[in-house]
Amino acid sequence: MSEDVESDGITDSPKKGPTLSTSTSSFEALDPHDPNLSRLANTLFSKTSDYLYGELTSTLDDYRLLENMNKATTTKYSDMKQIATNMRKSFEELNEKYVTLVPILQQIDQIEDSVIKLEQAAYKLDAYSKRLEAKFKSLEKR
Repeated sequence: MSEDVESDGITDSPKKGPTLSTSTSSFEALDPHDPNLSRLANTLFSKTSDYLYGELTSTLDDYRLLENMNKATTTKYSDMKQIATNMRKSFEELNEKYVTLVPILQQIDQIEDSVIKLEQAAYKLDAYSKRLEAKFKSLEKR
């Protein structure tokens, strides 16, 4: 049975029984060991902890930034929707006013056409009256 355990990579610890160890030296928590190695391991774990904390914090900051950007975008789109709604209402009101003014504008166009015709008739009449006056003066001189 011990051959099966050793062939699977499990060795017996003299103090605690079977352990999973891949190194040639086993580490027991209560065994004395190199203080320099302990200091370096503590430094490694501390720096690894700081690194992982920084990575997680930066990721969290990224998500907060994205959340704030999404909120700002939502607010901006909401404002734009309100502006578009107000513009649509204004355009509808303007269109309604234009529709009510169309008959009046047509009357104005007709009046303008009539005024142009009257003006042309007045010029013709003025020219005719000047010719008549000239003819009358020439007849008077005789």
